[in-house]
Amino acid sequence: MTLWRQIAQDVRCVAARDPAANSRLEILLTYPGVHAVIWHRIAHRLWRRGWRFSARLVAWFARVLTNVDIHPAAVIGLRFFIDHGAGVVIGETAQIGNDVTLYHGVTLGGTSWSPGKRHPTLEDGVLVGCGAKILGPVTIGAGARIGANSVVVDPVPPRMTVVGIPGRIVIDRRERRIVGGRIDLSHHLMSDPVGDAFRLVRAWR
Repeated sequence: MTLWRQIAQDVRCVAARDPAANSRLEILLTYPGVHAVIWHRIAHRLWRRGWRFSARLVAWFARVLTNVDIHPAAVIGLRFFIDHGAGVVIGETAQIGNDVTLYHGVTLGGTSWSPGKRHPTLEDGVLVGCGAKILGPVTIGAGARIGANSVVVDPVPPRMTVVGIPGRIVIDRRERRIVGGRIDLSHHLMSDPVGDAFRLVRAWR
């Protein structure tokens, strides 16, 4: 896909995800998150062609303008949206799929000085809330949601929601008991009818 088609899709996706957006022209001219993505598209192409210094210079310029720091080697899919575009950091070996949304203050960071894969992989359709930190070479499954200010250091299965420090998966009570057609042996997650009854009595009093 050409650079211009990538940018056009990045602009169009904002209108679908941000009710405050009034027009594509407004998005293109006034959204720092969109500006950061556009500059990254340019820097990433320079990086892939071996023009490493030029790529880093473009990335630095984008950071000065937008307060979003994306390493030019990071691989980012189509229709990527950084809402409120401020304080976002995306590391060198991060990989981001299509239709991903990040809010302000998100960090996709590393936990090691060793070479190789050090940063997270976000699969298609992931949404990361403001202030969340995803650290290390972990994979966030397609359609997963990361709550605001969460710190995630473990892989997250597809379509799950993670909250807290450290991040923990939130599972609806109705989905806890049966897993793959078998009884779930996670007994510590079972409801406590006696405890529930005592809570009702205390509330009634």
